[in-house]
Amino acid sequence: MAYRRRVIDESLDELFPHLAAIALEGAKGVGKTATGRERAATVFDLSNEQQRLTIEADLGQITNVPAPVLIDEWQLLPPVWNEVKRAVDADMTGGRFLLAGSADVPPGTRIHSGAARIVSLKMRPLSIFERGLCEPSISLRGLLTGERPPLPRTTSPLRLSDYTDEILASGFPGIRNLPDRARSIQLDSYLTRIVDRELEDNGAQVRRPDAMRSWLTAYGAATATNAAYSTILDAATPGEGDKMSRPTVATYREHLTRLFVLDPIPAWIPVFNPIKRLTNGPKHHLVDPALAARLMGIGKDGLLRGDGQRVGTDTGVWLGALFESLVAQSVRVYAEHADARVYHLRTKQNGTSAREIDLIVEGADRKVVAIEVKLAPTVSDKDVRHLNWLDEQIGDRLADKVIINTGERAYRRPDGVAVIPLALLGA
Repeated sequence: MAYRRRVIDESLDELFPHLAAIALEGAKGVGKTATGRERAATVFDLSNEQQRLTIEADLGQITNVPAPVLIDEWQLLPPVWNEVKRAVDADMTGGRFLLAGSADVPPGTRIHSGAARIVSLKMRPLSIFERGLCEPSISLRGLLTGERPPLPRTTSPLRLSDYTDEILASGFPGIRNLPDRARSIQLDSYLTRIVDRELEDNGAQVRRPDAMRSWLTAYGAATATNAAYSTILDAATPGEGDKMSRPTVATYREHLTRLFVLDPIPAWIPVFNPIKRLTNGPKHHLVDPALAARLMGIGKDGLLRGDGQRVGTDTGVWLGALFESLVAQSVRVYAEHADARVYHLRTKQNGTSAREIDLIVEGADRKVVAIEVKLAPTVSDKDVRHLNWLDEQIGDRLADKVIINTGERAYRRPDGVAVIPLALLGA
């Protein structure tokens, strides 16, 4: 199958000729190896035990082969990182090393930070743009400029049913195009492998795999909420006296985050904070909403009927949470390309939520694009009230305010809010 370029390829085109070493980080199956192989003259696959033992016996050989050199699953042999760092210290010529890793190194492993030698880029599953469903006409990078131009008169071919298909198909390149049953089995296998093998291979002892999977299911049911971890644990073990302890869950959570399976969105706490009563808890997301759907065992018909028990909130349907996760996945890919970071905003008053904005994209100059996600083709004044409130709070710092929805066309409301169908947004 021919390689399909990713958003990250644009960054690599710009950066790799000038940087000696770049680490591509992300969960298994997101496409790091395929992207790296497109640029590599030499490939070392450290998931292959024989190759790993050979490299371990002579680390220096990674510098004595034609460059660029791709070192795949480098974290399985952490000394490789330090060897690359030493090689870059000796020769900072651009385009020498790509390191692909599907986990951070285990806690306690001593490696150099790589600062000023190895640059890290995050890869996530395919964004909506990368899936080739339609050509986007609006860029996140353009929204961050703050110019707020008229939106192109373009039309999205996707409707609610199509977005539901995309949620279930996943953004994993090797899985999404399989027939329905084969895809479901592959997603189940992905989850089983994480719990039964990947966690232990990366330093975590899973004494109760069933309990771990139950917790992961409850976490998936808390998608797009900032439910307390105690609430998720209670949902994972309803009525059980023998619950996993909180320290055990915290350890599992740390390891699942190291494997990039959990992909929470941090709270936005702006510098020179003008906004009062901001909460600081993360918003929960798995690396791909298809995993949450498989954990819950709900298919397309059920999602469109409104099935799915949510954890951490009593409002909204679960399909809406999964759609928000799909949007967040794509926006984070585009934000990475724009050197921006993604957060969420939530204020609390008298113990309850007062204001919420689903996604805050903050650029390098502290300009902000505020994004609300709506599982509907239409937008009302009620849907934009928190965006307009934020506009009043931070003024010129707000580059744009956006509703991403499932509608047909993009337009700008009289109050300045840009309404953008997800399929029309790109990098």
